[in-house]
Amino acid sequence: MENFLMLFNGFQVALTFNNLLACLFGAALGIVMGATPGIGAMAGVALLLPLTWAFEPTTAIIMLGTLYFSNMYGSAFSAILLNIPGDSPAIMTALDGYPMATRKGRPGQALFTSNLSSFIGGTMGILLLTFAGPGLARIGLRFGPAEMTSLLLMAMTSVGWLVGDSPIKGISVTLLGILIATMGMDTLSGVPRYHFNNIHLLGGIPFVPFVIGAVGFAQVIKMMEARATITSQAVKAKLTIRGSLLSKDEVKRIVPAASRAGLVGIFVGILPGAGATAGAFLGYAAQRGFKSKEPLGSGAVEGIAASESANSAAAAGSFAPMLALGIPGSGTTAVLLGGLIMWGLSPGPLLFTQAPDFAWGLIASLYLANIATLFFAVLCVPFLIKILSAPIKMIIPVITVVCFMGAYTSTNSMFGVLVMLISGIVGYILDKYKYPIAPMLLAYVLAPMLEDNMRKSLIISDGSLSIFFNRPISLGFLLVFFGLVLFPLAKLVFNKIRVRIQENGQTK
Repeated sequence: MENFLMLFNGFQVALTFNNLLACLFGAALGIVMGATPGIGAMAGVALLLPLTWAFEPTTAIIMLGTLYFSNMYGSAFSAILLNIPGDSPAIMTALDGYPMATRKGRPGQALFTSNLSSFIGGTMGILLLTFAGPGLARIGLRFGPAEMTSLLLMAMTSVGWLVGDSPIKGISVTLLGILIATMGMDTLSGVPRYHFNNIHLLGGIPFVPFVIGAVGFAQVIKMMEARATITSQAVKAKLTIRGSLLSKDEVKRIVPAASRAGLVGIFVGILPGAGATAGAFLGYAAQRGFKSKEPLGSGAVEGIAASESANSAAAAGSFAPMLALGIPGSGTTAVLLGGLIMWGLSPGPLLFTQAPDFAWGLIASLYLANIATLFFAVLCVPFLIKILSAPIKMIIPVITVVCFMGAYTSTNSMFGVLVMLISGIVGYILDKYKYPIAPMLLAYVLAPMLEDNMRKSLIISDGSLSIFFNRPISLGFLLVFFGLVLFPLAKLVFNKIRVRIQENGQTK
């Protein structure tokens, strides 16, 4: 009951003219920044943070918080329409979103699926933040380096083996992603690795150009190769909101998938340092364990729903450890945490008692941001679909320009463009030989986190591996990991035994 009263007071704060205007502005700007490759939530918040110094702290955090939240909506737009993730959480969205928009000629339905799923996941995350935020944050504290190591190992293995038709191909590209992620400076010792005497490689392979190339520019090469025969079904799609609405059957398929992935996203969001990217990957991997009407990766609404719901829920959930414990749940909330300190506030358990208007005003503004972002996103659908209505000969140069601009602006150097071109060629070759791209990108994102947590665990235990087995949470994740590794082998052995039994029965 007390939380209801505090939330009501929070809405009184959020609905003041300045704060409401900041919320709407943040929601609209977040969609634009999310849909623009090369910016992303963390960069967007960091760029706008200095501009908020003259604002009231509550107004400033509302604008920046809603920008982060709405970025999850916007990053799916370019992933679905151009196969270029606007931000890293949308990598998994592109797996089903782009095929649904192009091969099936249903870009409007793909966008509506993304928007509805983001709304469901965001609502779930905000509700739990409201009524169980401090409790969830304390659960997140139970995850030390050992638990995070086991969780990340399970995540990398699950997606690496489950995405694609061949587990061998999946694990191969996962190892390739890990190898690429090790380039650059060692984060703990500062020793350079695999830099090949190139000063640019001391900082590692930049993420944004790498993703844009492996996913977006690889698609450009593929379209150029098939430009003589390719036909865009999206030209025939209705360019109206009504013509893009989902059927009742599709909504029934979306809601369970989005709800399950939302729970996964909330869980990941409260973990320190995990963020929406890991939430999207794990939400998509979790959906693999449930039946989908269409195979994931072929344009299934369940795949879009799982990814988008999980990343929005994780974005909302990441506010719990930041507000309740002063521990950022993601890179973006780490920037927001710096803003809180800059404004003279002390995040932690006392924040809700010392500055209740600030804390509850932010939580209430997330409800408003979720509704406002959904409204803006739906209004954009008819205009966005027109992108795919253009002839292929016009789409190719537009996507190429977007790839070059995103790669350059994210690094402010031609090195980013070079990385984009090389990763585009590699991505094209992998796709041509039916190697899934997603496990490589997943490994690239999660491998540094895995390495850092594993080495911290070994430092704590003086090099003993027992730390991963002595902790119940870590042991549970490891059991799932071993199950994922052994299941394909056990299945292969079982099939061979069954074939032999059948052959013996026929000979008799």
